[in-house]
Amino acid sequence: MRKKTLFWLAAALFVLGAAAFGVGWSQFRGNAVTEECELFVGSCATYGELTDSLMPRLRHRAAFRRYARRLDLENAFRPGHYVLRPGMSVVEVARMLKLGLQTPVRIAVNNVRTPEQLARKLARQIDADSAAIMRALASKELAAEVGFDTLTLFSMFIPDTYEVWWTVSPEEFVRRMKREYDRFWTPERDALRARSGLSRLEVMTLASIVYEETRKTDEMPRIAGVYINRLRRGIPLQADPTVKYAMRDFGLRRILYRHLKYPSPYNTYVNKGLPPSPICMPGKNAIDAVLNFEEHDYLFFCARPAFDGYHNFARTLREHNANARAYSAELNRRKIR
Repeated sequence: MRKKTLFWLAAALFVLGAAAFGVGWSQFRGNAVTEECELFVGSCATYGELTDSLMPRLRHRAAFRRYARRLDLENAFRPGHYVLRPGMSVVEVARMLKLGLQTPVRIAVNNVRTPEQLARKLARQIDADSAAIMRALASKELAAEVGFDTLTLFSMFIPDTYEVWWTVSPEEFVRRMKREYDRFWTPERDALRARSGLSRLEVMTLASIVYEETRKTDEMPRIAGVYINRLRRGIPLQADPTVKYAMRDFGLRRILYRHLKYPSPYNTYVNKGLPPSPICMPGKNAIDAVLNFEEHDYLFFCARPAFDGYHNFARTLREHNANARAYSAELNRRKIR
């Protein structure tokens, strides 16, 4: 009888132990993550900050803490952008953080006019502040390494959406953009560029003016053709967007005579030829519009009074002045100063 009692007691203890082991094992190997979420661990983050962000997204938190201690995660976690996916276990999450198994982020590089704006925009998308990014953009050594100088480096950035590590350094990001720049300038694009007689920098600079003049892709090649005609004839470009850039007044709605004399190498009313570097980061549509500029004999264009985003084109100054008076009258009627 006593042997039977001991047998059943041992069996019960075995079952309880197995159950406890199963529960513990399932906590380590089971579903610690129930829904997909992102975790950003900055390069300056403490382990406490990491766990504060992580724990609300985990089940089996005690199991995670035990396993993290085994891995010495407190002293070994790596910064990065991590994606926690449903079904991940405590073991998978902890090892992901220790090994730095990041997921790339998609960042947009577009719609900026100055390096400072670019630095601020990038700082919102990668683990680097705008001051560190500006130091990279202003580095003479880094610019020379990628084949530019600090003035023309901005022309290297091709607008697009790119996949990068969230922890990419500003310097490595610049090097990555150089690789993208080299990919963009295919032999086909360089062959088209030869037709214009412009260098790559000049194409990017002219494209930036075209991009600021219009967002109508179908009209861009015609506007590019106007500027090519003026360059070939030695006529100042007299592009209003260059005045805004020179003055750093991008909200200026109406260019007046007093603005045209603003002293700056970027003001194409007082300087012949193209500015020293782009006045914005032009879209690919504007770059390709310059490469595929329209052959015509127009020398002038002016926004249409309809305010529909398109322009009236003219071959003579007399025609242009008539177009300009019509547009000016509409500005006055709308009380745009």
